[in-house]
Amino acid sequence: MKEFSEALIKAIVDREDEVRLNVVESGATVVIEVRVAKEDMGKVIGREGNMAWALRTLISNAAAKLQKRAVLQILE
Repeated sequence: MKEFSEALIKAIVDREDEVRLNVVESGATVVIEVRVAKEDMGKVIGREGNMAWALRTLISNAAAKLQKRAVLQILE
């Protein structure tokens, strides 16, 4: 789950080396905290939140295949 999420985020940002992920698993829930450079926040959030919504959907679908619930938090 962490590798998949990290690959998605790094594919859309300019500063790949500043992407930090913290994954916390608790039972059937996985919380993924993503930190990116301030300059990359617009790319991760997207226009009207569309990119963030797409990322959450992809990660949630991948987690569902593992019978887990995923929560994506995008932090600066």
